[in-house]
Amino acid sequence: MKRRKLKRKFFLSFSTFTIIALLFVFVITTGKVIADLTDSLQSIQQLNDYVPKLSSKVYDKDNNLIAELFTERRVFTSIKKVPINLQNAFIAIEDNDFFKHWGISIKGITRAFLKILLKGKIVEGGSTITQQLAKTIFLSNDKTLIRKIKELLLTIQLEKNYSKYEILQFYINQIYFGCGAYGIQSAAQTYFNKNVQDLSLAECAMLAAIPKSPNYYNPFKNEKAALARRNLVLSNMRKLNYITRKQEQEARVAALPSKENALRKDSLKYFLELLRTMLEPKYGTDTLFGQGLSIYTTLDINAQMAAEKAIEEALTKFDESRLNVFKKTKRKYPKVQGALVAIDPKNGAIRAIVGGRSFKESQFNRATQAKRQPGSSFKPFVYTAAIEAGFTPATILSDKPMIFINKGNSWNLVSRDLITLENIAETVSEKDLISTNKIWTPTNYGKKYRGPITLRTALTLSINTCAVETIMKITPVKVIQTARKLGITTPLANSFSIALGSSEVTLQEMVSAFATFASGGVKTIPYIITKITDRNGKILEQTIPQQKEVLSAQNCFIITNMLKSVVEKGSGWNAKNLGRPCAGKTGTTNNSSDAWFIGYTPQLVSGVWVGYDDNSISLGERATGGAIACPIWTQFMKKALEGEPVIGFSQPENIEWALIDQKTGLLAPNKTTDALLDAFIYGTAPQKHSDKPALLNLEKRDAVEMEEGF
Repeated sequence: MKRRKLKRKFFLSFSTFTIIALLFVFVITTGKVIADLTDSLQSIQQLNDYVPKLSSKVYDKDNNLIAELFTERRVFTSIKKVPINLQNAFIAIEDNDFFKHWGISIKGITRAFLKILLKGKIVEGGSTITQQLAKTIFLSNDKTLIRKIKELLLTIQLEKNYSKYEILQFYINQIYFGCGAYGIQSAAQTYFNKNVQDLSLAECAMLAAIPKSPNYYNPFKNEKAALARRNLVLSNMRKLNYITRKQEQEARVAALPSKENALRKDSLKYFLELLRTMLEPKYGTDTLFGQGLSIYTTLDINAQMAAEKAIEEALTKFDESRLNVFKKTKRKYPKVQGALVAIDPKNGAIRAIVGGRSFKESQFNRATQAKRQPGSSFKPFVYTAAIEAGFTPATILSDKPMIFINKGNSWNLVSRDLITLENIAETVSEKDLISTNKIWTPTNYGKKYRGPITLRTALTLSINTCAVETIMKITPVKVIQTARKLGITTPLANSFSIALGSSEVTLQEMVSAFATFASGGVKTIPYIITKITDRNGKILEQTIPQQKEVLSAQNCFIITNMLKSVVEKGSGWNAKNLGRPCAGKTGTTNNSSDAWFIGYTPQLVSGVWVGYDDNSISLGERATGGAIACPIWTQFMKKALEGEPVIGFSQPENIEWALIDQKTGLLAPNKTTDALLDAFIYGTAPQKHSDKPALLNLEKRDAVEMEEGF
């Protein structure tokens, strides 16, 4: 008996010792595990230096926020700017004991633990706002026990080092709200197009409802679920006495946000892509999309919206009108494309840019990347070179047929009489006769010839033969030099045919060149960024317009005055509907594959191009720049210049006006009926009417000069 008691006593002592030893080992092991986990955790102090990914904000010329560049669309917002209703809404739905606990909710953990026992796996975490912040910033979303222990340890550290309001501020700036919006300010802009401080009670409740499942509770995607969740937030707020029953009832009947009202239409894409291509190589992807840059641009958002609308409305109608044509030919029906650029002539600032009809369908920017033949819209450069060479608007040109024959590497003008072609045909093979590489006969639109006419009339009516005659007189090299001086940068062929716009250019450089006319001879390199600052407001770069006087104010005034005639009496007649002084030039290429209009007022220069991406497809027999591009230009300019004063082009010094006989180009007698009041630089006016007109005699030109053709 005694032995049995001793054995029992020994067994109990051994068991107690074993249990104590095991507990000791468990405590030591657990402590070591916790210590190791703690050591492996990121220092909680890094929150002092925590820099969340912030979207780069893009502003228009009036400092209005118009777009954001981001991988995580976020704007950091102080808790002081967050409405109390929004703070209470998050607490009511996420953690109603937030201000009472020390970071961990015993009730929540107990509830979560019971569900683990029932389900055999982690179903919900019972997390507080502090725990969610710890997980969002420092941990992954893995549902493991180790991750949960780390979360609890981080939570304790957060509560120890930061106030409740600091924790709440970190939380609402970090969490994801769907639709690419991170943080409460971006969410307010995305769903309600408002700043966070301007949100109503119903809007606060809606935003607090989303983070639990941003895709499922997204009001743009699942109205029923979003409405139920929002109303649950309101109910919880009322139960916690954050709001009254009346406030709850009023908020419950508020409509959910509409995607059409809350988000700007899918616009500005070509503009934003242009910004990206300019800035990403300079700053890097991470900085551009995640470091909160502020990018101040020259864009006029009202003009941009007007440009996109004018292009789309006109080209949609054009597509409808061409539908039957493509059905008859059984060709695949292509979508006609268009582009628009607008520049402020005073400083070169780009105010609007449209690179096509759908960035989603094609990222190719037809305003800056597409090189197309400008047709007759290039002629102002020819006549500018002529004016600089001593021509005047009254210089007489000969509008007659022209026949060129290619002899080796040069083109010779052999006749200005089409009847002569019959004699030429006897010495040229039939194959060469129809080849544009052997014989070139530039013709006018409608194949009409007017005989002797003034240079002004030649530009007004866009007469091809006169443009070719002029470039022969002054040489293609002079025209190329003038175009370069004005802002054309793409290569130009040293040939007579560039007078008719045969060399390809971009829309942006054409508009930039015309801006030199509007500015009175001062060329400015176009730019789109005025300033860029970092998240702290430090200026990283700032644009100073690069300007240079390249033409005299007098020559610019004369060219502008002649281009006004294109609007008043020529192919740009539709621009008269603008209702204010303007100047411009149409352009239509062979087979009507390109239609242009570049025009300007003293305040704004813009250009429109219309065509198919496949330039072998014609826009149609009567699809000219005046018929298609000019109306788009007029519609855009009306809207873009709304509220601007109606002003004319200022006349510089040393300009004299004279009554000109249009038949002779000489000073007209007072009784002459066929006369026009024309402008001339002082000292270069035409001869008196009694003198003989100085008509050009191209047939007798120097042979060396004649060989500078194509």
